[in-house]
This record gives sequence, structure tokens and C-alpha cells, in this order.
Amino acid sequence: MAIPLPELLRPKSLKHFVGQEHLVSKEGIVNKLLLNAQKTNFFPSLLFWGPPGSGKTTLARIIAGELKRDFFEFSAVNTKITDIQKVAKESKNSPIIFIDEIHRFNKAQQDKLLPFVEKGEITLIGATTENPSFEVIGPLLSRTRVLILKELGEKELKKIVKRGLTHLKTKIDKKAESFLIEASNGDARVTLNVLEIAKNLNKSRLLKIENIEEALQRRQLTFDKSGEEFYNVISAFIKSMRAGDVDAALYFLARMVAAGQDPLYIARRMVVFASEDVASPTALVVADAVFRACETLGFPECQENLAAGVVYLATAKKDRSAYDAYMKALEDVNRYGNLPVPLKIRNPVTKLMKDIGYGEGYEKYDKETYLPDKLKGKKYYLKK
Repeated sequence: MAIPLPELLRPKSLKHFVGQEHLVSKEGIVNKLLLNAQKTNFFPSLLFWGPPGSGKTTLARIIAGELKRDFFEFSAVNTKITDIQKVAKESKNSPIIFIDEIHRFNKAQQDKLLPFVEKGEITLIGATTENPSFEVIGPLLSRTRVLILKELGEKELKKIVKRGLTHLKTKIDKKAESFLIEASNGDARVTLNVLEIAKNLNKSRLLKIENIEEALQRRQLTFDKSGEEFYNVISAFIKSMRAGDVDAALYFLARMVAAGQDPLYIARRMVVFASEDVASPTALVVADAVFRACETLGFPECQENLAAGVVYLATAKKDRSAYDAYMKALEDVNRYGNLPVPLKIRNPVTKLMKDIGYGEGYEKYDKETYLPDKLKGKKYYLKK
């Protein structure tokens, strides 16, 4: 079996790890934690948050190697919690349990990890491309340390290209190298995959830009979801619902799901849309129900919930009056700062406050404006 180039060149130690200097350098937290573990045998559970190909899996493997502990690797996409529980119960010496795409686990699945992490029976290292604040439950967040991995830059990718070229015994011209690095979008795995394909398609010892272009087309690689195309698709999705084009909205929904976008991310955008753009408050109830269904059922079942929610939101009557009114009010807050609250509607909680006029003249349900004096007569909300 041919081992892919990214796997062949995966670093085995921090010394050879490329990028993430803020974590792995002499003063980096990972390096400090490993040095401390040599004395105390303590190493905390971690969550790695970063884009694809930034080194999350590699760093987890290196940590396990440095700690000389058993290492078990899972992907939340195709793993049952019972598989992880079995390993945790059978292993000794707090094994390293690495869960890739941990954000794919729903709340109930994440809950089941808590006892093992809390008792120290496992050292959990979760990896996610999504913001853990939204995707990981609070109790699990409080028991782990979140470490942010950055997208690899040109300098780091050049090092990786050099290693790949040395292994493949080939060379690359400057234009082709620049194009490869740009197309990789910070993803080391993409860099090495394209380089390996280009080498196998080309008999020459010098790779040129046309060889890199050919490799990209043959493989149809999907790049980082935080790139321009990602934003283009989510923008098209929202604008299609806003325009009432239900077919286009469903198409762009399918595009995102097929590309592996987290259903909870899509559902959150629908919740925002329901408040900003739809006339009926029922829309927020529907969108929230879709989010909860995605959270409970997980992928792939929740596709049906997403589709039903999109059809409802796209066909609902649109009205941005509330959103626009709030943004106008916010502009005045930023422009004028903390304007004095009218005495009439201040709460007279002490005798002194009452004596100086707090609450004087206030009548329930009267029709007078309660805006600060500087804004008297201002209209933010214009009902359609």
C-alpha cells in the first residue's frame, strides 16, 4: 500500500514541527507543559482550534510520543462514543484520546466524555476547525485548555515544499512554487498532496506551473472552508432566502452540506436570518427548532431539518424593520454616548432620589416619549 506523502513526512518531534511557534517554541505552552509533565506526569486535556492542515493531528501524536503514553485516534464523523468508552476503560496510565472534528459530536455525545476527562482516566485532545465556544459544551470546555493554531504562512509552506521536493527527488521553479503555496491556502496537507500528484504526472525533474495546475484539476481538491469560495456560498445562501428564491437557497444549502460544512454553523446563520429578515416572530421559533434538531440528531439526519427550515424562511414574508431600527439606535448610542435617562422614568429606590424628582409624573401606559432629551422626536422603528 502506497503511503501518501503528507503521512510519510509527518514530523515525529517538536524539533521538526513546522509552524505554530507560539505553541511549540521554547516559551510556547505545549513545550512548557511537556517539560512540566516530565517532573509531575501531569498533562491537561486540550482542544486544538485551527484551520485544516495546520498541524492539529501531528501535534497530538507528538505529544503522545513525548509523554510515552498510549495513543488512540478517532474521528467524530464515524466513531461511536462506546468505542471511546471501551478504550478509556481498558487502558491504563491516562492514554491520549485524540478526537478529530470533535465539533461533530452532539451535546449528548460530548456529555459522555466528561466523566473520563474529569477523573483523569484519559487525556483528551480534541481538534476542531470551528469555534469551540459554539461547538463544544461548557462543562467540557471548562475541563480543557483551548489552544489556537494559525493558518500556515508562506515561510512555513516553503519549508514543507522543500521537504517534499527532497523526498520526491525533484525540483520546482519559482512561479510554480508560488502558485502551489497560494493554492494551498495555508493547508500543508494540500501542499504535499498536490506536489506528489504533480510529480507522478510529470516525468521531468523540474515541476512548472502547468504541472501544478494539472495536478489541482485532476484531484479537484477542496481548499480551506474559510477561503473566498466559502464566503461566496454562504452569502449566496442568505441572499437567496432573502429574495424568496427557495430553489437557489436549497441549492446553496446542498453545496455547503456536500462540502462538509458543520450543520450547526448553517443553522446558526438561519437563526440570525430569522431575526433580521423575516416579518413573523414565528420564524425565530422555527429556526431555533432547526438548530436544536441539528444539535440533537447530528449529521446526516439533520439535513432534512435544515431543508425544511430553509423552505420556510425563504417563502416567509420579509421585513427588516426591527433590525434596521436597532442599528439606527445603536448609531446614536455610539454617536452620543450615555445620554441621561429622563428623570420621569428613573426608579426612585431611595427617599433622596424621590425628593430630587426620580419617577415624578410617570404614569403607566402614557404615550409620551421616553427617549433622552437630545433624541426627542427621533423615530427608529418604521412599521411597514
